[in-house]
Amino acid sequence: MNPRPARPVWPRIRARVLALAGALAALTIAAAGCGSSAASARPGVISAVGAENEYANVLSQIGGRYVHVSAILDNPNTDPHTFEASASVAQEISAAQIVVQNGAGYDTFMDRIESAAPNPARKVISVQDVLGLPSNTPNPHLWYDPATMPAVAKAMAGALSALQPAHAAYFQANLKTFGRSLAPWLAAIAQFRAKYPHTAVATTEPVADYMLQAMGTDNLTPFQFQADTMNGVDPSPQDISLVTSFFTQHKAKVFVYNQQVVDPLTASIRQAAQRAGVPVVGVYETMPTGYRYQSWMLAEVQAIQRAVASKTSTGKL
Repeated sequence: MNPRPARPVWPRIRARVLALAGALAALTIAAAGCGSSAASARPGVISAVGAENEYANVLSQIGGRYVHVSAILDNPNTDPHTFEASASVAQEISAAQIVVQNGAGYDTFMDRIESAAPNPARKVISVQDVLGLPSNTPNPHLWYDPATMPAVAKAMAGALSALQPAHAAYFQANLKTFGRSLAPWLAAIAQFRAKYPHTAVATTEPVADYMLQAMGTDNLTPFQFQADTMNGVDPSPQDISLVTSFFTQHKAKVFVYNQQVVDPLTASIRQAAQRAGVPVVGVYETMPTGYRYQSWMLAEVQAIQRAVASKTSTGKL
């Protein structure tokens, strides 16, 4: 088997900061107080950035009319691992009053940009830190864990309230509304766990593993295989044979596939599942167009339930 071009194990995303001189120049302008972004020109509105659009979406829900949020990684049709940070992205981050980023090695380009333009007034919310996780957390897809976003939303409400104390009650009300809006997703998880306990699944990467664990599934794929695939390291031939045997031997009820990151290996595994009649469910690292965070997560659970109940594949939401 020909080796694939390896992605570095950490950081998770290969964020190549293009035109570094231009980016640093933009940062210098922003730090000097130019403040050319549309968000900063609107009086009474907090300028904020979410490194991933799922965090940007939740921040927008909590901040409502008092926040203008931009997302850096927001295209569900591209591979987030090949993201390239430009000078305009650097300037947007440097001008933000609040930044929300995943951490856990997933979006280290944010740290580099923030370090290039230090701003003591800028509040950085690292999801890794909110959850008390180490930097070498093996699975960085923290937003799939049902416990993650309530804690992050609370941190967002606190940061917004610190910037605009007069609107603290408004932010807290939005926080409660957001918490209630997660109920359908959490109920769907609980219902699946009760109706389909220990459902055998196979995966290529640990993208949705936290949610799959909450659903009570049994992931047959060894984590080392998932980690190798995630990081662009060729799994051993023995591991590849093991994973494909989950389909040929009809052990897996559903194949959960990262449809944003496709290469010959993952495509061949998907084809093996399809040939064996195992339904395939595509999951995302970046929130698809037309969804809010909570409706996206609910749609993923519903797609997996359809796969188990009726062998229906959902390649894309």
